[in-house]
Amino acid sequence: MRYQLDFTLRRAEGALSRVLGATERRGFRPLSLDGEAQPDGDQWRLRLTVEGERSDESLQQQLAKMYDCLSVSVQPCP
Repeated sequence: MRYQLDFTLRRAEGALSRVLGATERRGFRPLSLDGEAQPDGDQWRLRLTVEGERSDESLQQQLAKMYDCLSVSVQPCP
């Protein structure tokens, strides 16, 4: 199943690679990534599309625990 993740990250060195690593360790394969820096320069707004057989709740809970992740929402792709 495919999911779309919308999240806000702190703009910190390695933040994106930590999020992608956690995503892959949970059994999800990243398919696309789109994002931009916020005007204040301290945050990134990102949209990540992933594919996997596991429950999206486990991924959302794990990403929400990360220090760099300020907010995350997961929705099934149409």
